[in-house]
Amino acid sequence: YTAQTIYYEDLVGQRYQREERPAVGRAFRDGQIVRDGDPDWSTGVPVREEAIPVLFDGEVIAVVTREANLSMVRAPSQLELTYLQTANELSSMLAAGTFPYPGEDPERELAPRVGDGLMRIDPKGVVQYASPNAISAYRRLGVVDNIVGRNLSDFDLDDVAVLEALVDGDPLESEVEARGAVVLRRLLPLTRDHDVLGGLMLIREVTELRRHERLLLYKDATIREIHHRVKNNLQTVASLLRLQSRRLQSEEARQALGESVRRISSIALVHETLSQDSRQRVSFDKVAQRLVDMLGTGLTNPDHPVHMALDGTAGELPAEVATPLALVLSELVQNSVEHAFPARGGRITITLQRRPASLHLEVRDDGVGVPDGWTLEGDANLGLRIASTLVESELGGTLDVRPAEDGAGTICESLLPLPR
Repeated sequence: YTAQTIYYEDLVGQRYQREERPAVGRAFRDGQIVRDGDPDWSTGVPVREEAIPVLFDGEVIAVVTREANLSMVRAPSQLELTYLQTANELSSMLAAGTFPYPGEDPERELAPRVGDGLMRIDPKGVVQYASPNAISAYRRLGVVDNIVGRNLSDFDLDDVAVLEALVDGDPLESEVEARGAVVLRRLLPLTRDHDVLGGLMLIREVTELRRHERLLLYKDATIREIHHRVKNNLQTVASLLRLQSRRLQSEEARQALGESVRRISSIALVHETLSQDSRQRVSFDKVAQRLVDMLGTGLTNPDHPVHMALDGTAGELPAEVATPLALVLSELVQNSVEHAFPARGGRITITLQRRPASLHLEVRDDGVGVPDGWTLEGDANLGLRIASTLVESELGGTLDVRPAEDGAGTICESLLPLPR
């Protein structure tokens, strides 16, 4: 239902004195609906204004105005009469503080839309008016007869809940599904002085929306299952490598297989986390802590214990960042354990710092440090080369390895850009 525009300029943000809008001022002061008897000609056309106070906890917090262009008066249709009558009743409820309904917090999906069908029902549930969109929605459910003049109990698939809510004057949101169609309904009881005058039902056909939601749920479940299977397969490979390493006589070969097992286990940790969440985002703090615990248990010598501490937070990261980052962290910590403490224990501190558009990772040890003239480009071992390649190629960041400021230990520092 539309009408001719009265104001050709946007009034949002405009300030008015009370004398400029006297009806609004009286509605604020008295908390009652104010209807002007004489039309206002300030816009060049006769306009009748109605000011409706908005109550919250018994106080007027705003005023809604409804204005009619009297020069366009004509005989209204049944649709227009129904809309006007409903608007009048909702306005009265607004002024009485009974609309919006106390305690109601409807979901965004339930907010009225332009394409919603509308049904007006009396206190007994008899349909007094149904818009074309409402009739079309019920036809999708298999109701082919005319519904105007019929009680909801004659054709609605969930009439009991609607009629009970109507009698109690309570709003209701519900869905009905039949013949492959899904219809979302919202009941707005219309009341005056605690008496139910009838109800307004907003009808929305949401079949395609629900179909897409089910497809997304299926997709999410499938993705989680894939991550679960990948994790299981990686753990199987790691177990086979452990068995193989036990049969080897060469200590160098056993160490190489052990490093491979730890790399595979790092990737498996990320996939295990992804298998528990459908958003394809990982709480990297949990992954990092489990990774540090795993490395601390598997790498350190009881005779020369290395204490590991994890500080800061990385927050949630997308899967395409979390997987290579877990490998980088594993390689840096493993490198510190193996090369910083050849004959004694020590301490490794891992710091994660989340910034608006980047992530800062630092692995600091208090070990023997790097030799003079050592460079990452020319002297790095396999683990550091893997970390450097992942940081630069996969994550688009930088990796710097340098002696600590006090000369005791080494700092491995990486700065990684994060996708927005």
